[in-house]
Amino acid sequence: MSSLGTSKGVLEVAKFAVYVTVPIGLMYFFANNTHNLQRFMGARQYVVYPPEGERPPSPEEIREMARELARKRDSRE
Repeated sequence: MSSLGTSKGVLEVAKFAVYVTVPIGLMYFFANNTHNLQRFMGARQYVVYPPEGERPPSPEEIREMARELARKRDSRE
């Protein structure tokens, strides 16, 4: 640390203290009072589903449409 100098060493220690205490402080804030977490998370809607569209035809309907097309093709020939 002597190569860094005294002021740079203090700055590094202060930055490390901030990096460690901020996550711990936030965890303490939300973990000890679940009302805070509910208020924070409840204010945002994270999953927004699009409106439901038209359903694709069922396999039976597809088979029936294929049979109908085949019948029309056969009747033309």
